Amino acid sequence: MVSLTIDLPEGAFSALRMDPSHFAAELRFAAAVQWYHQGSISGSKAAEIAGLTRLAFLDELARRRLDTVKVDLDELAAELRDG
Repeated sequence: MVSLTIDLPEGAFSALRMDPSHFAAELRFAAAVQWYHQGSISGSKAAEIAGLTRLAFLDELARRRLDTVKVDLDELAAELRDG
């Protein structure tokens, strides 16, 4: 695994009421969700980045009331039209 070091203001942890290790886990999850929802990475890769299994990643998305499935409405309309 690759380690990454970033500089953050001290107040970031207290503002979110998180210790640095919990903050790092949240940061990984947030990045994974963002890239997954953008369509840049698959659900499996997002789960890996978040440090979760694919099922745990989907469960966490659902728990947070975030979209668990990416649907391109244009592709769906074409499928329904042509299928």
